[in-house]
Amino acid sequence: MAALISVLLTITLSLLITRIAAEALTLTGLSREAAKFQAHSAITGSGFTTSESELVVAHPVRRRILMWLMLLGNAGLITVISSLVLTFINVAGPREWLPRLGLLLLGIAVLWVLATNRWVSRLLSHWVEWALRRWTHLDARDYASLLRLAEDYGVMELQIDPDDWLADKPLQETDLYQEGMLVLGIQRFDGAYIGAPQGSTVIHPGDVVILYGRLDAFSELDSRKAGSAGDQAHQEAIAHHQEQMRLELEHQNSTRMGR
Repeated sequence: MAALISVLLTITLSLLITRIAAEALTLTGLSREAAKFQAHSAITGSGFTTSESELVVAHPVRRRILMWLMLLGNAGLITVISSLVLTFINVAGPREWLPRLGLLLLGIAVLWVLATNRWVSRLLSHWVEWALRRWTHLDARDYASLLRLAEDYGVMELQIDPDDWLADKPLQETDLYQEGMLVLGIQRFDGAYIGAPQGSTVIHPGDVVILYGRLDAFSELDSRKAGSAGDQAHQEAIAHHQEQMRLELEHQNSTRMGR
């Protein structure tokens, strides 16, 4: 029975630790859904090569959080396996192991209900966030909310090749803002980083440009090549952005009138 209680306690602690880690990742600027996914991925030992994973690995605080999660996850898995073995290893027959199995399934079901309950989840999130703000020094800003990283907008990195339309152009000549994009920074090929670059800053081949704007425009810009075809695509992108802005304005006006 002691081994069975150990299993349930280990699962409870794993759920709590994962929730704390997810809230900590959120406070570093990661979106809540991405933070939950990465926390579960780390504690279970699953690996996903995604842009979200790269954002976690490149951030020292997030990387430290996931390192602790992976360590605790491995320790918890070993504890669960050993406790399960001790729970059922010396039982004489179904009369002994069936009640233990029933208690184990019942305990897991209760924990699952508590873990997925919205009220419990909201209360736990508020408590964890308060504790992290009170006793840690995490950069507590939800950049996903600040930048409206939802629906049509997002942040993306573009690797600049020599034949790209952006290559060897100063920012003021690209007029990316007319396409609805803002350049947040430039990672130079030599490792230097330029934050909030000026209009005279030249984009060189090998640079990585960090952009904020409409998600549907990124793929076209990434594939846009230098030359007259690229210039024509730029003008079409400007016209498309202006049309989108006009439609959004009409929608806002109709919404206000409907009120």
